[in-house]
Order: sequence, then C-alpha cells, then structure tokens
Amino acid sequence: MDYYNILKVNRNATLEDLKKSYRRLARTWHPDKNPTAGAEAEAKFKQITEAYEVLSDPEKRAVYDQYGEEGLKGMPPPGSYSCTSTAAGPSGPSNFRYNPSDPDDFFNEFMASNKPYTFDQDRRRFQPTHRTSARNSRSEASSSSQKEPSTSARQLEKPPPVEKTLMCSLEELYNGTKKKLKITRNVAKPDGKLEVETEVLQVEVLPGWKRGTKVTFDNKGDTLHGYLPQDLTFVIDMKPHDTYTLEGNNLLVSQEIALVDALAGTTINLKTLDGRSLPVSVDEVVRPGHEIVIENEGWPIRKEPGKKGSLRIRFDVTFPMRLSSSQRAAIRRIMGS
Repeated sequence: MDYYNILKVNRNATLEDLKKSYRRLARTWHPDKNPTAGAEAEAKFKQITEAYEVLSDPEKRAVYDQYGEEGLKGMPPPGSYSCTSTAAGPSGPSNFRYNPSDPDDFFNEFMASNKPYTFDQDRRRFQPTHRTSARNSRSEASSSSQKEPSTSARQLEKPPPVEKTLMCSLEELYNGTKKKLKITRNVAKPDGKLEVETEVLQVEVLPGWKRGTKVTFDNKGDTLHGYLPQDLTFVIDMKPHDTYTLEGNNLLVSQEIALVDALAGTTINLKTLDGRSLPVSVDEVVRPGHEIVIENEGWPIRKEPGKKGSLRIRFDVTFPMRLSSSQRAAIRRIMGS
C-alpha cells in the first residue's frame, strides 16, 4: 500500500499535516458514520489508520520509506541496510516487526490525546489547558454532583513532544556523524515533587539528512504528574557553509573567475564535502552566470543509496580595474581579428 497516497499527503508531510489528514479522513470513513458502506468503510478506515500509525512514527516511517511494507514485516530486500538504530544490521531490519493497532482503539486514543495544550516557553514544559469532554458535559448536565474520574481511573494522556534544534554542519549532514547530547528533564515523583534528571543521548546523523529531519527519543522529555512522559524530538538545522549551498539534492557553488581565465580557459580545484580535491576543467568561454553541472557530485539521496544529486558551479567573472595602453591595444588587436 502507498501510505502517503492513502492519507492524501506528499512524502515531505510534517506531523501536523499527517494529523490533519488523518483526522479528516478517519471521520469521513469511520464505520459508525457509514453504516450503509459496510465492508468498504471498514477497509478504508483500517487503511487510513494503519497509514497514519506508520507515518507518524519516525522509526516506522524511516523503515517504510526505505523498504516499504516488506521492511515493516521484517523482510527487507536482500543486502539492504536499515537506517534506524533499533533495526540496524547488515541484513536490514530483520528484527523489526510492526503489528497494526485496532483501528477503533487507535482512533479513540488519537481523539483523546489531541486536545489543546499550552507550553511554558522558557522550559518548554507541557501544561494541560482546561478542557471539558462531551461525556463530562453530558454528565454535568444530568448530575452536577458527579465528580471527574481520578488520574488512576482514567487513561493517561501523552503530551506533545518537546522539540529542540540540533545544528549540524554541511559536512556532518553530507558524511553522517554521531553527536552526544546532554539533556535535562523534569520528572514528577509520587509525592508530587519535581526532580531534574540528566542523561546523555547519542544521535546518529545519517548521510543525506536535511534541514527539518526529525529524530525522536521516546519518553525522554518531561514527566508531569498524571501524564505520560513526553517524547523528545531533535529537529535538524543546517549551519551556513563558506562554499556550498544546498538546493534540493543539488550543491551550488558560486565561483569567481578572472576575465583572462574566462576567455582562455583554466582548471579550478574544489574541495568536496568529503575532503577530496575535485579538478574542474573550464574549456568554454565563460560569461557571467555561466554554469557547469557535474552529475553525481551533489547531495546524497536517502531513498536511493549510492546516488547523489548534481554539483552546479555558477561563475562570476571578475574584470580588471584598469588596463595599460599596450594591454588595450593588444586586446583590440586580438579581439578585432
């Protein structure tokens, strides 16, 4: 199945995009709202739920993007290699097993957990806002003496994840790296007091990641009394580079070239992001804005191992500030002929 097509989203869809699409489609195809559709509504509802459950989970989504449904069943293509830490191995995610949840249970949990929240912006801690469920409203209308269920009697809600920016250099994202990060979190104890815990996490940055890629550590955010622990999500951001700019899967270089080299030809040497010296021969007459494209020297493409985008070298011709009379005469003689 094409989970992206089922949810009507593109492959770059954010978690918010997925939530909006799932909420809309699940309500539309819920069997309770389509009693006449019968088996068709149930099948659609099941597919929509399964698609959201996979794509909203960074680990499952990474396996699905690389190996498809077979990867989720622990049967990747021969010789493949997983990009997730729990599924890593020379033969792919052979230990990874995904068992779809019951669609009705998953939908009810989703609707219960996706309620309004506020954040303390300084500490980025979750704080529940005041909310009244439809069930409580009905109960209050029928009996004002009925109390809300206690924390132990109701299902604990999971707050939204804490998001932190993880800055990486272009070289780190191109080649891949491992980063150790010291985190602190607030943990509510049974007596209601908050304790600060410290831990060191390791983030494995894979070659070809870009700005906006998210890495989630389950239950590593704050834990407040009466709520499940928050997840901790690191969002990749990219430091500016002195030489290269990333455009899609292509690397762009702005290269200055002297007028004499633009006319007579030259060879330039570029230092690649993996440390190589790449000689580039300039044989044509170069005008300002002229571009040379070198295939497979651009950004690593995550979904196509071994393949890269293009390196695009854009030239800016520098002119001399002044010329002597003899130089002018020589240029006229050469160019005039």
